[in-house]
Amino acid sequence: MPAVRRVPEDTLTRVDALLDDVDAALAARYPGDGTGSQPVHTVYVSAADASPATVIEWGAQALELLDSHPGVFGGLADETTLAMVRDRLRRAPIDDLRLDFEDGYGRRADAVEDDDAIRAGDTLRALGLGTSGIRIKGLTAADRRRSVRTLELVLDGGVPPGFVFTVPKLRAAEQVTATVWLCEALEQAHGLPAGTCRFELQIESPQAVIGSDGAATVARAIALAGGRCSGLHYGTYDYSAACGIAPQQQALDHPVADHAKAVMQTAAAQTGVWIADGSTQVFPVGSGDQVEAAIRRHHRLVTRSLERGYYQGWDMHPGHLVTRWLATFTFFRAALVAAAPRLQAYLDRRGGAIVDEPATAEALSTVVLRGLDCGAFDIDDVLALAPSADLDVLRKLKDRNPI
Repeated sequence: MPAVRRVPEDTLTRVDALLDDVDAALAARYPGDGTGSQPVHTVYVSAADASPATVIEWGAQALELLDSHPGVFGGLADETTLAMVRDRLRRAPIDDLRLDFEDGYGRRADAVEDDDAIRAGDTLRALGLGTSGIRIKGLTAADRRRSVRTLELVLDGGVPPGFVFTVPKLRAAEQVTATVWLCEALEQAHGLPAGTCRFELQIESPQAVIGSDGAATVARAIALAGGRCSGLHYGTYDYSAACGIAPQQQALDHPVADHAKAVMQTAAAQTGVWIADGSTQVFPVGSGDQVEAAIRRHHRLVTRSLERGYYQGWDMHPGHLVTRWLATFTFFRAALVAAAPRLQAYLDRRGGAIVDEPATAEALSTVVLRGLDCGAFDIDDVLALAPSADLDVLRKLKDRNPI
C-alpha cells in the first residue's frame, strides 16, 4: 500500500495564520441581513407641512382614491387583496416617515427652520412609528452647520422611536466618516447610548456609485459607517440628471437607474444595510385618464422593484400608498404560493422537479418572512401550504442553522 502523502503541518499553520484574520474580517463586514423588519416604503413629507395628523390624513386620502376608482384597482388585484389594502390604509398606512428639510423644504430663515425642527421632533415622538426620522440638508460647506443644528433640535426632546436621519447627495466616502463623527458627538452631547444615532445614505450622484479610482464608493461608505448606516436610498432625479438623462426619460426603470441600484445592491449584500428604490414624480391627479395612467404606472414600477429585490421605495403622494400596498401584498402572496411547496419538499428532503440547495432554502424562507413582516399573509397561511415551516424553522433556514 503506497505511503499517504500529507500536507506539511507548517503549511497548514501558515494557511491558518493567513486566513484566520481574513475570516474574522469577513464575518465583521458581512454579518448577514441583520435583525428587524425592512419598511415597505419611506414616505417623504416637507417638515413644514407635517403634524401628528399626517398619517391619518394620508390614509384617508388614499382610501378616497381607492373608493373612487374601483374598476382600475379591481383589475390589479383580487377582492381579498383589496380588502387587505383597505384595512392597512385604515390602521397603519405609513410604514416609515421621513420629514424633509432638504429639497422638499427649501431654504428658509434659520429661526423658521429652528421652529420646524423642534416641531418635527415633537411630531415624530407623538406618532411613535416603528421607523421614522428626518432628511437633513447635507454636509456641503454651505449646509453643514445648519444640518447639525436641525438634528440637535429634533433630538432635544428625546430620540423618537426608530429614529434615523438621511444624508443626501453622497459624493465621497469621507462624508460618511464625518457623519460618524457627528453621530458620536450628538450622542455625547445628548447623553445617548453609543450607537443610538443611525443614518441612511442617499445615492444621488454617479460619484457615489463609482469613484474616480474606479472603485464602488458605496462599498467603502458602508465599511466606514461602522454599523451605523441602515440603508442606501436611490435618488431618481438628481442621479438621472447628473448622468445627462433628459427629463422626460428620468424614471426608476431607466438603464442608468438599474445600473446604480445593482451596484448598491451588490455593495450592501450580507452587510445588514437595506436598499430602497427611489420615487416617481407622477401623481394620481388630474383627469380620469391621467389618474388611471398614474395608478397603473406606480403599480408597475413597485412590482418591478420587488421583482429585482428592492423591497422598499419612496412614496411622495397619498395616492401612492394604495398601489404600494397593493403591489406589495400581491407580490408576496404569489411568492408564498411558489415558495411554500419547495420549502416543504426541502424539509422533507424529497426529490421533485426542482431540487433546492441550502442557499435556495435560505432565499425561500427569507421571502416568506418578508411577506409575514409586511402583513401579506399570516403564519397559518404558511402552515397550510408548508406544515413543517413554522416561524422557528423559517428563521433557522434564513440564518442557515441546522434543522
